[in-house]
Amino acid sequence: MKCIDEIPASELRGKRVLVRAGLDLSLTESGEVVDFFRVQKACPTLEYLKNAGARTIILNHIGRDPEISDEPVARALKRYLPVVFIPDLTGAIAQHAVQSIKDGEIALLENLRRDPREKSNDEGFARELAAFGDIYVNDAFSAIHRAHASMVGVPNFLPHYAGLLVRDEIKQLEQARHPEAPSFAILGGAKFETKAPLIQSLLNTYDHLFIAGALANDVFKARGMEVGVSLISKELPSADILNNPHFLAPADVTVERPNKQALVKKPQEVGADERIVDIGPDSIAQIAPLIAEAKFILWNGPTGLYEAGYVAYTHSIAELISKAVANGAKAVIGGGDTIAAIQESGIPEDSLGFLSTGGGAMLEYLLKGTLPGIEALK
Repeated sequence: MKCIDEIPASELRGKRVLVRAGLDLSLTESGEVVDFFRVQKACPTLEYLKNAGARTIILNHIGRDPEISDEPVARALKRYLPVVFIPDLTGAIAQHAVQSIKDGEIALLENLRRDPREKSNDEGFARELAAFGDIYVNDAFSAIHRAHASMVGVPNFLPHYAGLLVRDEIKQLEQARHPEAPSFAILGGAKFETKAPLIQSLLNTYDHLFIAGALANDVFKARGMEVGVSLISKELPSADILNNPHFLAPADVTVERPNKQALVKKPQEVGADERIVDIGPDSIAQIAPLIAEAKFILWNGPTGLYEAGYVAYTHSIAELISKAVANGAKAVIGGGDTIAAIQESGIPEDSLGFLSTGGGAMLEYLLKGTLPGIEALK
């Protein structure tokens, strides 16, 4: 797999470069971008192409509703780079815009999912997109696990390269798949049935794996404890996971009572009408020395219900990791809610190691070591 910066800048001038970007951004009800993390991560590749005099055409999808427009994405990008939004995908307006673009200019086409052929990886649609460019660049790590036309179809018809972000993501996640000891992993989120294979893999490669979020509820349930009205997965952890010497569950939990009052309890003290919403201070004390001594730290998923405002202990972990990184540890952190919670904490992002743009893509890469969009670049 080659990276776009392996092409001399002089050879990019005047070339039409199709960049598949990973700008599936969260929007407010009024259509404004909430978080600029992925926008900032997309800029190095776009800036490299702009400075080389390439004619850059950005392909992107946003949201699950195909009617959502890429126009707010263009507004967000304009904070950092001059970008023109084209309110069309493959029609006459888009074709004219692509033909009119000049050296060093950047254009963003409309939401790829406006055409259902994107998700079905239709060859005809891939050909239509490929006709816009001379070179294809995949810089959409957050969507690189999806075998869609813009990810795996277009590379069949154009010289293809990884973007700077995709190159860096793979480099960092490869280190996370083979961590230096002592190593420590934290996995939050929900749906144990989808994460069980990864949990087994992490138990084999990390000195300690700490389970948090709704996944911890499954652990308590499997151990015969009351979990009240907490979120539970369809599948519970097996005995070989629960009894693994590398496996750690929270020492205490924050519960929310029916009256919305929150308090900290031991896991075995949860009431039938209570909901587990986060870990507690004893859990932080439990993992603090393991984070402090770790040479490599992996983290995906907040410890509590981020959307309900339970972020204090997630912030505490971020502070611990920041100190570990300052002392020479390497860290890789991912998951949209994790990154958002860290940003709210005020801890400088550059003090936390590598922040991945991938959520599902990150977890899938950690398990498999490759993804459809990566294979298409080889």
